[in-house]
Amino acid sequence: MMRFQHISHLFALGLIPVLVVLFVWVLYWRKEKIKKLGDERLIQTQLMGRIPGRAALKFVLYAAALTTIIIGWANLQKAGKAAKVQRRGIDVVVALDVSKSMLAQDIQPDRLTRAKQLVMRMMDKMQNDRVALVVFAGRAYLQVPLTVDYSAMKMMLQNVTPDIVPTQGTVISEAVDMAMNSFSQKERKYKSLIIISDGEDHDENAVSKIKEAAGTGVIVHTVGIGSPQGSTIYDPATKGVKMDENGNPVISKLNEEALQLMAAAGNGTYSQLRNTDEVANKLSASIDDMEQKNLGADVYTDYSSYFQYFLLAGFVLLLIEWLIPNANMKTKTA
Repeated sequence: MMRFQHISHLFALGLIPVLVVLFVWVLYWRKEKIKKLGDERLIQTQLMGRIPGRAALKFVLYAAALTTIIIGWANLQKAGKAAKVQRRGIDVVVALDVSKSMLAQDIQPDRLTRAKQLVMRMMDKMQNDRVALVVFAGRAYLQVPLTVDYSAMKMMLQNVTPDIVPTQGTVISEAVDMAMNSFSQKERKYKSLIIISDGEDHDENAVSKIKEAAGTGVIVHTVGIGSPQGSTIYDPATKGVKMDENGNPVISKLNEEALQLMAAAGNGTYSQLRNTDEVANKLSASIDDMEQKNLGADVYTDYSSYFQYFLLAGFVLLLIEWLIPNANMKTKTA
């Protein structure tokens, strides 16, 4: 089994297409500049040691070197020994509100960003628990099934925006149904659901659905994000404040009462997100206090790293690129 030890570092590969676009633009700019100086073929003859395609070759070598260095930075590894490790934990489903009201900035930088930071802090404190991600607005979608691959979960979480759920609204009841389908149906404990939302415009079935979930042994915690005073909402379409049909700014407010009722129905706790670390510690403590199940499984404990080969290849490619000389203008003598 192969894996990247630091899979998030692969995001740096996004630099490669940017460099390709810049290189093509430079070639176009250079060609246009030569045209303004005079006859293009005549000017090209004044370049000492000019070899067609040399610039492209140097760029390809540079891009290939950068690619291999980034892969080496992420550290490709191959699994070696596998050992039977006794793991104990529970299943946790995070239901994250991604409605456009979560773009309100009454909590900086905005509600959705702070909510994602909270989930990441919680995962930093997890060791054996399986975690899943459900996103919801007017519909609910399972974004990540139950997993112990926290790195993959974090990577998916970074890409969460209101655009991934085209239907607007706050259907917490559908998110609860999606979470229930993600849990094992054979167990009546070892399960927790964490709902992170501003509680605005929620559907009336949410509390009854949460009571049903609690009846099957699921502990439901809620986290309110935003302020009771409310805030205007940023509209990406207009790049300004969102307006209603009468031309007035839309004010989104945290509905604490609704979220508190949901937590009470789910035998869990309610927290308003002010300090990310405090709420993450509170939720982690609640999860750790629950009865945990045996998750014993084969876990790879020995990995061989191959980063050094990629770094060496990158260095060699850079050396070859450096050894290829650039063309210079000839010096004409009378």
